[in-house]
This record gives sequence, C-alpha cells and structure tokens, in this order.
Amino acid sequence: MKFLLGILFASLFTCAANAQDSPFRKELKRADLTGTNMEVITSISDIKPGDTSKLHIHHGEESFYVLEGGTIELPDGKQVPFPTGFSSVNIRDVPHGAFKVVGDRTVKLLTVHIVDKGKPLYDTPPPK
Repeated sequence: MKFLLGILFASLFTCAANAQDSPFRKELKRADLTGTNMEVITSISDIKPGDTSKLHIHHGEESFYVLEGGTIELPDGKQVPFPTGFSSVNIRDVPHGAFKVVGDRTVKLLTVHIVDKGKPLYDTPPPK
C-alpha cells in the first residue's frame, strides 16, 4: 500500500504539466549538487481542498514527506487517506500525481527534488 501511495500521489501536490511549475509549491532553497549537472530543490506545498494535481514527471528524483495529511481522490473516484508522516520517493521520469484533495483539510508536503539542471522541474509524461 505504501509503495502504491507513493507512486500515485507524490508530489504531489503539483498542478504541473507542460513544463509548468506548481502553483502549490513555495521554493525554500535551491543549490547545485556538487560534482554533477544536477540541482537540489527543497519546497513546501500546500494543496487545499478542491485543488487538483495533474499527472507529471520529474527529470530526477523527488522525495516527499506529508507534514499535514488529508484525503485525496484518485482519477477513478476512489477516496483514500494521505496521512501525516507518510513519505516516499518518486523516481525519474515515472508519471505520478493525478489526484484531487477532498474533505476539509489542506495537505501540506515537504519535497526535495534532485533533478537535471536546466530542465523543467515538472514536465508532461511522454506518450505511451
């Protein structure tokens, strides 16, 4: 279940696609990853009830921790808990997101992205 939640949700928290940033994300810190052509980006995301995350990918890894949990609805209409304290990692170029926050609680996430420098943080998944 934990693995499934990580793949389906993450980041979360983005309304991103088409190389756009997330309107829910507040960047806290960005720095080069020593000895690479990558960067580390730490952010907080607040996704309010009714907000929707679109399916997206990252050009690198995304780690997240749920600071304040709530309930999310998957594309098939199933509502599932997204609990405080849950954490996971979304791996490079694997589509995730595609959920809506439901209920009366804002979901708050801490995210750390380690991504290719110069590429968009959020991008549209390639066609299958």
